[in-house]
Amino acid sequence: MFTNLSRRRFLKLAAGLGVVVPFSKKPAMAKTKRKQTAGPALPVILSSRNAEWGRPVNRAGYKILAKGGDVIDAVIASANVVELDPNDDSVGYGGIPNEAGTVQLDACVMHGPTHNCGAVACLEGIKMPSKIARLVMERSDHILMVGSGAQRFAVAHGYQVENLLTEKARLTWLKWKENLSQDDDWLPPKDGIYRDSKGRVHGTINVLGIDSTGNLGGVTTTSGLWFKIPGRVGDSPIIGAGLYVDNEIGAAGATGRGEEVIRTCGSFYTVQMMGQGMTPAQACLAACKKIVAINKRNGVEIGFSDKFIAVNKKGEVGCAAILGSKKKPPLAACRDKNGFREIVGQYLIERK
Repeated sequence: MFTNLSRRRFLKLAAGLGVVVPFSKKPAMAKTKRKQTAGPALPVILSSRNAEWGRPVNRAGYKILAKGGDVIDAVIASANVVELDPNDDSVGYGGIPNEAGTVQLDACVMHGPTHNCGAVACLEGIKMPSKIARLVMERSDHILMVGSGAQRFAVAHGYQVENLLTEKARLTWLKWKENLSQDDDWLPPKDGIYRDSKGRVHGTINVLGIDSTGNLGGVTTTSGLWFKIPGRVGDSPIIGAGLYVDNEIGAAGATGRGEEVIRTCGSFYTVQMMGQGMTPAQACLAACKKIVAINKRNGVEIGFSDKFIAVNKKGEVGCAAILGSKKKPPLAACRDKNGFREIVGQYLIERK
């Protein structure tokens, strides 16, 4: 019955019927397939900083990945660069304190191959909360520890409690406290000068990694919202909000207004969008659109921003933010076998 059918017509008919046809020769298809699947040269490490500050962050983690090291070792090594930097106002040592003048840190970590995760919130006196989050993941049967309990857990594992309030952070807090109200008993200096050095100001940092075998991992760490109410927890230690990793799809992390990321499960949503076929850049933008749409439905004017970064299973990367401008678009820093580069993302609303 098929003797008069051409090979081309037979293949079309078979495809329409859902028939799988074996081939003994496939040079053209094999060549095309290799070209389509050829992506970034693994391993890859991606951070939510621009090129200037992202370069040293990425360098620390990439050294580990380039030697075939563990992806969690890599992303935490990168996060530690910022956590230990006293000039960084929003992560780890040097972070701006809460309204009571106490530095409280949040962090989480997630391991793609096992889907295991760990987190700490409102942690005081420990410079590297990302390492304690990892301890929660690997040395306890819990996922999230908070406050004094998290600190005791860190001490039990050999960490020393230290004063994390740098002089620069203390003066920043004092200036805010003394100028907050005309009706309290706090008075600013007569000359109005606090003599605090003006250093760089950054936000929460995410670091995402994928090793040479395609395994994913991520970390998010922060000192949180400046002058927050003591005990406030943002998105950074919440799995699915500030960070999410699916080893079959990709990983995503968020910075910005944490409350908005929590109520949209922002990083989880971003990974799910990649799972539905979006590129990392498209998925990040979709997460931003979701936050904007929810607020617009409630009549809220967008006066805040969130930024997402993401990497998929192939090592493709992207970022996007709610607010931005042509001069200051959302940025991320990436390193792979092809070298270091800055990622420029899209934004939804022009920053005023």
